[in-house]
Amino acid sequence: QVQLAESGGGLVQAGGSLSLSCAASGSISSFDVMDWYRRTPGKERELVAAITEVGKTNYADSVKGRFTISRDTAKNTLYLQMNNMKPEDTAVYYCHARETKWSGPFHYWGQGTQVTVSS
Repeated sequence: QVQLAESGGGLVQAGGSLSLSCAASGSISSFDVMDWYRRTPGKERELVAAITEVGKTNYADSVKGRFTISRDTAKNTLYLQMNNMKPEDTAVYYCHARETKWSGPFHYWGQGTQVTVSS
């Protein structure tokens, strides 16, 4: 079973940038979609950005134009480049991947990484 591990979180000032990585323990070629979610205490989990196996991307309105999702199948890694960050981007960010098999979809989650944006 593939495991996902996020890294790159931390503290940044408003207007700054952070880059998150999600390294998979195995090949990500079988994942039909990979995405980043975030969760803030008291709020529902939010889909931040997604990328399909053919490179199609989708973003939450709140991050469009500021965040960029990408994946490198050679390195088995998913990325999230976050620019012009805002205090409301503060959250725990989770990497997620879906693998659709004949028996149904399988979901994989990372452990999360804290991102804090100070004003």
